Amino acid sequence: MKNAEGVVIYVGKAKNLKNRVSQYFQHSRNHTIKVRKMVENIADFYYIVTPNEAEALALENNLIKRYQPFYNILLKDGKSYPYIRIDLKKDFPNLEIVRKIKRDGAKYFGPYFAGVSPTALIKMLNNAYPLRMCRGRLPKRTRPCINYDLGLCSAPCCGKITKQEYRDLLNKAMDFLNGKFSEVQEILVDKMTRLAENEQFELALSIRDGLNMLDRLKQHTLTFMPNLDNIDAFAWASNGSVASVAVLIIRGGRSVGVDCFHLIDAELNVEDSLTQFITQYYSTTAIPPEQVLIPFEPTMELSEWLTEQRKSASIGRTSRVELLHPQRGEKRKLVSIAEENAAMYLEKAIEKEKRINDFTVGATEKLAQILGISHPIHRMECYDISNIGGVLSVASMVVFIDGEARKNHYRKFRIKTVEGANDFASMQEIITRRLNELKNENSTDPSFRSRPDLIVVDGGKGQLSNAVEAMQKCGFNIPMIGLAKQEEEVFLPNRSEPIIIPRTHNALKLLQRIRDESHRFAIMYHRSLRNKITSILEEIEGIGPVKRKNLIKTFKSIDNIKDATVEELERVSGITKNDAINIKKYFNAE
Repeated sequence: MKNAEGVVIYVGKAKNLKNRVSQYFQHSRNHTIKVRKMVENIADFYYIVTPNEAEALALENNLIKRYQPFYNILLKDGKSYPYIRIDLKKDFPNLEIVRKIKRDGAKYFGPYFAGVSPTALIKMLNNAYPLRMCRGRLPKRTRPCINYDLGLCSAPCCGKITKQEYRDLLNKAMDFLNGKFSEVQEILVDKMTRLAENEQFELALSIRDGLNMLDRLKQHTLTFMPNLDNIDAFAWASNGSVASVAVLIIRGGRSVGVDCFHLIDAELNVEDSLTQFITQYYSTTAIPPEQVLIPFEPTMELSEWLTEQRKSASIGRTSRVELLHPQRGEKRKLVSIAEENAAMYLEKAIEKEKRINDFTVGATEKLAQILGISHPIHRMECYDISNIGGVLSVASMVVFIDGEARKNHYRKFRIKTVEGANDFASMQEIITRRLNELKNENSTDPSFRSRPDLIVVDGGKGQLSNAVEAMQKCGFNIPMIGLAKQEEEVFLPNRSEPIIIPRTHNALKLLQRIRDESHRFAIMYHRSLRNKITSILEEIEGIGPVKRKNLIKTFKSIDNIKDATVEELERVSGITKNDAINIKKYFNAE
């Protein structure tokens, strides 16, 4: 589904396309808020026919990742939990910590969170099984490193251990990572005792810390899970506007933790929503375990897709994924735990959504009421001028849409027609140039093509009156205000007294945010131009800070300095004839 600008806003799949599309336009009062908003924005459709449902599922997932449609479930993968990776294709693999899973044939254990440190786990394993600790390719050495003397490495770099002996140690380490803790615990207790008897107390204490973490891991054991199963249990909660997903992660019969997500959802039922989530989750965040539990009847295409994902990772004793909808027993308990977590996370998400709404869309609504603007303030633009003594005058245009910064719509300007530090005239020039772009039917700039609902000028009465005059000359009548810095007074055209908005009001905080962002953006642009000129002039012999400043103030750009004659350069304060000759030599030599 596309909007009027041709942007893909939603990707979906269906066995019967006509019925599926019709559902979005029928009985709209029963639809969620997200669905109704999406339907309002649909201007066109584009469809692709696939041979079967499994390919439709895979294509849907790929298109969502490609287009990032606003009304689809989008996982940004911001959590990035750590995993332990073992590359079995190497002769002497080491244990490494990674935050991205690749389909590379290596074994991955994890994810690790809820207070379990993979670094501490590896340290514990090295105390029990002397696997190599060095990274990258195995070096060739004539004598082992200190880790061998400490009993933390078996020194395969010096041939102190065969490939088979090393692989036996590695298999025991993988059994531990799969949840079989007893052998490692016995080895560590025995080693700690011997170290204490030899009065090596610091080493004994480090092993004791590892044993304490092992006890914490054991506490996560689920008493109703008799087998060392690897399971992910999914649950879904929604209030029609905000949705959340919880994933209860079981590894080796132990609860690793619960991962929760806050989502935008424009699907019509929980099956489609959760299916879309699961495909993204396992293609960006995790590898499917042997069993996946869901709160609805599984489909064959999702089951096959999960199995293909697991096969591509070359992981585990079997590549087959069991997709189950448990109705009773231990596995149903797991889904219930996930459901409780999803419901609790949804409550937090609703509170967070309300806070965000109060600061964004809610703040624009309050601002419109205060200013007496009858239409919603969807797009706000704020302008600021930046210069030092009239040198390198620039301006910024910052855009907020529905109360949030839209950085790809920011624009910056060089002042072209104004000499010196004349902020009033500079503001007139910028407003004129911007609104002329709005009138230009051939403009291809998406930001300049968009009409603002409110223009904010950084300044008081003077700045505002000059901006209004420029706007009227361009033939527009767009609501415009000025925000004075010191007292945070809001000025309106043709009104002598300012509006005083309470300091704690979200409408004023919104104006302050866009004003401060505009100021920051203008200063950054001015500084970048100044640094660029300064860095070039620094390379010229005899041109110090004072002379550079005078040159910039006089000529305002490198091109003007480059084009100036020796006589024109000499007229600059502090520039001698010899300096002028050096400047010309420098630029002529380029």
